[in-house]
Amino acid sequence: MKDNIVKTKSFDFAVRIVRLYQYLCCDKKEFVLSKQLLRSGTSIGAMIREAEHAESKQDFIHKFAIAQKEANEVVYWLELLKATDYLNEKEYENINNDAISILKLITSIIKTTKAKVDTKK
Repeated sequence: MKDNIVKTKSFDFAVRIVRLYQYLCCDKKEFVLSKQLLRSGTSIGAMIREAEHAESKQDFIHKFAIAQKEANEVVYWLELLKATDYLNEKEYENINNDAISILKLITSIIKTTKAKVDTKK
């Protein structure tokens, strides 16, 4: 059986987000922004898992579009955490690069799936 790279990457990313949330709460005593980051960062993988059992190609695209929005939201929260000095440059760059990578992967999957749907019409 073939590995599902987006499923694996989004799960690994969610684990990193949970650990970052724990760090922000325990070490930095930051609770509001980190909670938003936790919600959006873990929902990416959840939407990808939901898409595995989509009822149609359109449903699949819709669930991936939600994952795409959540990934974009993560980028926002990371930028805000960096701008407010909760994350240093190295911490920010490391996890932001992963977020951008997942966002690009999701966007590519959406475009490919839409193209396949459009050719069948």
